[in-house]
Amino acid sequence: MKIARGCLRLLLCATAITWAGFGAASQKSSFTLSQVLSAPFPSDLIAARTKNRFAWVFNREGKRNIWIAEPAATGTGFTARQVTKYSEDDGQDVGELVFTPDAESIVYTRGGDFEFSEKPYPNPSKIVEGVEQNVWVCSLKGEPRKIGEGHSPAVSPEGNRVAYRFKDQIWLAKLDGSEKPQQLIHARGENGTLRWSPDGNFLGFVSGRGDHAFIGIYSFPSKTINYPDASTDKDSEPVWSPDSQKVALVRTPSSKDDLLFKPRRTGMPWSIRVIDVGTGIGHEIWKASEGRGSVFREVTAQNQLLWARDNKIVFPWERDGWTHLYSVSAVGGTPLLLTPGSFEVEDVSLSPDLEFVVYSSNQDDIDRRHIWRVGMGGGSPSQMTKGAGIETQAITSSDGKVVAVLRSDARLPMRPAWLSGADDIHDLAPLVLSSDFPAAQMVTPQAVIFPAADGMAIHGQLFLPAAAGGAKRYPAVVFFHGGSERQMLLGWHYMGYYSNAYAMNQYLASHGYVVLSVNYRSGIGYGLDFREAMNYGAAGASEFNDVEGAGLYLRTRNDVVPGQIGLWGGSYGGYLTALGLARSSDLFAAGVDMHGVHDWSEELRNWSASYDPARSAEIARLAWESSPMASVQNWRSPVLLVHGDDDRNVPFSQTVVLAEALRKQGVHFEELIFPDEIHDFLLHRNWLRAYEAAAEFFDQNLKAGSQAAR
Repeated sequence: MKIARGCLRLLLCATAITWAGFGAASQKSSFTLSQVLSAPFPSDLIAARTKNRFAWVFNREGKRNIWIAEPAATGTGFTARQVTKYSEDDGQDVGELVFTPDAESIVYTRGGDFEFSEKPYPNPSKIVEGVEQNVWVCSLKGEPRKIGEGHSPAVSPEGNRVAYRFKDQIWLAKLDGSEKPQQLIHARGENGTLRWSPDGNFLGFVSGRGDHAFIGIYSFPSKTINYPDASTDKDSEPVWSPDSQKVALVRTPSSKDDLLFKPRRTGMPWSIRVIDVGTGIGHEIWKASEGRGSVFREVTAQNQLLWARDNKIVFPWERDGWTHLYSVSAVGGTPLLLTPGSFEVEDVSLSPDLEFVVYSSNQDDIDRRHIWRVGMGGGSPSQMTKGAGIETQAITSSDGKVVAVLRSDARLPMRPAWLSGADDIHDLAPLVLSSDFPAAQMVTPQAVIFPAADGMAIHGQLFLPAAAGGAKRYPAVVFFHGGSERQMLLGWHYMGYYSNAYAMNQYLASHGYVVLSVNYRSGIGYGLDFREAMNYGAAGASEFNDVEGAGLYLRTRNDVVPGQIGLWGGSYGGYLTALGLARSSDLFAAGVDMHGVHDWSEELRNWSASYDPARSAEIARLAWESSPMASVQNWRSPVLLVHGDDDRNVPFSQTVVLAEALRKQGVHFEELIFPDEIHDFLLHRNWLRAYEAAAEFFDQNLKAGSQAAR
């Protein structure tokens, strides 16, 4: 591993403009993919328990480093600086940040695949000596020091120990490095979701056992493990009471029918239980009603249950068809709706004093995100941000006076910021954007609603070339996000994968394409019924109506060449790209399919151990019929296939099988294969290569009248 000690100095010298100053880029008539993908992407925004410090990870062209912001010496605002000095695009991810209680060090994970941590470590940069996934600690005034192999660190309340996971077991280490890390317990199952009790005497965790899961509690005074209130169901999301005497948890009834990628609007109701640690006795304090909301729906949060002041527990629930926050007494009772309205709550965090919750939602602005705050007693939530920007992932400073967020808009990508009052927002790190980043050349996407082939109203974002508006017609491209539980927004996205996709859509628009980004059914942001759309995915591919509707909508526009419409997307978006080409090659002239699903009957095996096609013949038949492979005989349009062969989300075999079928029937296809790369490419240079190849492929197959006869 190469470390450039002068990295911070060089970075600041190279970034001599602020976010608001677009510099020489505004003088250019076009921009490159390298330029538009050059902005550092922030993730893992956290707050310290003291000293009002914040930290996050910046991924700058594959070089991932930890940054901190602390109150400025002047007493106004914050100063930001880089803490670590990793200087290579080497595919080694950085994340899972945790401040020590004194806010003087940060514990983090580096390396591996954070989504599949227990699988073999990916090595897309082919480091010959091999790679590891390790837990590290870095003093804010020193160099990083490795603690041990593993991930998911949890620092003790005293700040002297860190628990972490390695090979599904729990390990413990002294943060000062005075002792060799030791395996804390030897237990069955996949043990994770580590939660220290506030007094440091206990460590709670989830022990996954396949078709059921327990909450485990390790006692440091007695050196014993207990699994209190065990059942045949799946217990998860443990959260401690402030006095360390109780643990609340989510209990979900076990079922072998809980397959992914098909609608599930109702189920056996989930519940919240509270365990008395002293007696080991648990009892139910609340249970979801039958019907809407009976299936547990997560928000983005460190804990799905928040134990707030006055013995209140805050939790998410979809009772009215929208993801909202409720509170209920820890001893039981009727829940109080905290966030009423027709919108979705997403990122949620509890203030340090346990008095209020800050969250992001699309209230009154369905294709963006803004920050809101609500107290435990209910009442009308107060809006903290609004306008044409996007604000998300809010977290409160240790003194409760400052809220930090990630924010973006149509032109400027996500960056960390802080709120100093109502709708008053300032960047935490203003000197991180290179001088040739083409912010001034970004187009502002338009919100559009078009009918799917079956009449359902579908939201999208329309990117028009800067010169559009006259009589000229342009080739067009339809983009589909992955997930499928995602939503593209009217600006730069808060997830790295889709921030890259937004950059690509901007690039295509700048090079003379009309681009339609489609928020198809089974995505988030529009309520339970839209997300759990009937017959979606492996249960009927009803999203094809949205694919076809997007093509028909573009075909009717007077600024689009009807015979020059293409498709592109990754993962689930790759699936819809392939489905559109397989079923409607007469409508779509070309496509770029990045690691897409091509056979649902095989993909379901990747996500559900209980799925057995031999025992579920009807499910398997419908899954196959919902797949591009079932209609591949109708596929005529050319396609570019992009895939990493160490993909753990969509097995590489999905593209191998499709390539074989296309070759047999003489369909033109090209390939861009990344050996040892995973699903969400770890190497920045692979993102760049993939998008450059995609743009070139569209130029060859959609421009210059090549498909005008269609």
